[in-house]
Amino acid sequence: MAKDYYAILGVSRGASQDEIKKAYRKLAVQYHPDKNPGNKQAEEKFKEINEAYDVLKDEQKRAAYDRYGSDAFQGGGFGGQQGGFNGGFNFTSGFSGFSDIFEDIMGNFTGGRQARPQKQPGSDIRYDVSITLEEAFHGTKKNVSYTTFVRCSSCGGSGSEGNKKPTVCPTCRGMGSMRFNQGFVTIERTCATCGGVGSVLSDPCKKCSGSGRVKGTKNLEVTIPAGVATGNRIRIGGEGEAGFKGAESGDLYVFVNVLPHKIFVRRDNDLYCRAPISMIKAALGDEIEVPDLDGKKCTIKIPHGTQSGAQFRLKGNGMPVVNSSRRGDLIVEAVVETPVSLTKRQKELLEEFGKEEDEKTNSPQSFEFFKKLKSLFD
Repeated sequence: MAKDYYAILGVSRGASQDEIKKAYRKLAVQYHPDKNPGNKQAEEKFKEINEAYDVLKDEQKRAAYDRYGSDAFQGGGFGGQQGGFNGGFNFTSGFSGFSDIFEDIMGNFTGGRQARPQKQPGSDIRYDVSITLEEAFHGTKKNVSYTTFVRCSSCGGSGSEGNKKPTVCPTCRGMGSMRFNQGFVTIERTCATCGGVGSVLSDPCKKCSGSGRVKGTKNLEVTIPAGVATGNRIRIGGEGEAGFKGAESGDLYVFVNVLPHKIFVRRDNDLYCRAPISMIKAALGDEIEVPDLDGKKCTIKIPHGTQSGAQFRLKGNGMPVVNSSRRGDLIVEAVVETPVSLTKRQKELLEEFGKEEDEKTNSPQSFEFFKKLKSLFD
């Protein structure tokens, strides 16, 4: 009888491989014999969903099924092969029992890896570097030096003396891991003999003791682009810790810390600074010059009657935006300074000014504030 493999897995005919795999895993867990001991119906259902998945996960088999149906995989079917495509579905020989079928999904529940040799890659390394705001503005280069595992120069990282080829691990037989059944749970552990590599060395390198790496010091020149900010990181691929027995090296991550500046404060890509202005300039109006981090002098026109806290924005005079031609702004905040250490003549002039001052006109903020304050007590 023809079988609808799509319906068995509960997916549409246009389902992607990821959708098919996800549906299969869900059903395999639900109907696995270890979860349904003695349940013949669950066992038959388990065989059925594995038969469907075996066909639909393979593009060639799936194409044949879409064209000829499940008959293509029965005895004498598609291609004239006995048992159909690749011998058809055979529960005991084609899948080597329940354990192999369940291999693809056990990692989701036990945290173990699939049974295949895996070399241990090197770890990533963090390096902190501090720079000035001027260096962040222009971009800079920094020499970094750190101690870590580096590839063994004697064996080239292979771990074997004279580059002799390794042999298959006798404990795990090249799988890199061992499995143990504990009730309904299958636990997978890295092979203690080969460390998960799947092979052992007959003649380990004397310099690195077969690990393929030794402790060493790395010296690099790191380019820090203009516009970086505190917390930004720069990744340098392959410059981290060397991998075990020739495995991939980790990466180096350089974390940037921009030191405080004596004049400017940075907020995103804008720069802020406070400019003290004499009371006379604030009252009568004037011009002041403020330098930016590029060394240019920026002229700011101060209108008459300027108050403390007034801000003046200079477009495009702030920090560069990383990997862009754009720049932030420079914001200058005016701070009106009250005269100190007055001479006798200066005091006389201010006293004369005070006698002629119209508080409502000359100091409107002060006038309004004390007017409201007085109303609280009336």
